[in-house]
Amino acid sequence: MLKQVRLYIKGDVIAVGFRAWTKIQAKIVGVSGWVRNVYDKSEVYGISGGVEAIIQAEEEKINKILELIKKGPPISRVEEVEVMWEEPKEMFEGFEIRK
Repeated sequence: MLKQVRLYIKGDVIAVGFRAWTKIQAKIVGVSGWVRNVYDKSEVYGISGGVEAIIQAEEEKINKILELIKKGPPISRVEEVEVMWEEPKEMFEGFEIRK
């Protein structure tokens, strides 16, 4: 059954290749959705911004990529990942980096 999560990823996750790394991990794990940098939600991320993602897949695959994202690529420092389970409103084909 298709599930969806929205992630708010906080820490040193901008300008370290986090979005490209996430896209690669999404392809390996087999999930759909998107990832983007966010600079204008200081109430969520603080003054330095963060990364937002929507992931769609079966729950087992979502849990697998969540574990990877909580660690992040070697050059990043993930402080916190806020996870919100949502009802899918649209279906995503593949995984993309959004601006």
